[in-house]
Amino acid sequence: MNYRHAFHAGNFADVVKHALLIDLLAHFKSKDAGFAVLDTHAGKGLYELNAEEAQKTGEWRDGIGRLIPRESRMVPHCRMS
Repeated sequence: MNYRHAFHAGNFADVVKHALLIDLLAHFKSKDAGFAVLDTHAGKGLYELNAEEAQKTGEWRDGIGRLIPRESRMVPHCRMS
């Protein structure tokens, strides 16, 4: 299988995964015990949503694109077109 995340970054599943991770980490932080996190499938960490790959599928529009208001997409850290 040939999978390149650049084509799928920010899609619905990506948003759900990250929301769940944020919730889990917040829960772990509320405990007294320490914890460690190891991401065995980490990608490059930043995907340009205006890049050719992301624009080809446009999957991000139904994921993170629904959560960020259109006027905020011009903010450099959002990196969307």
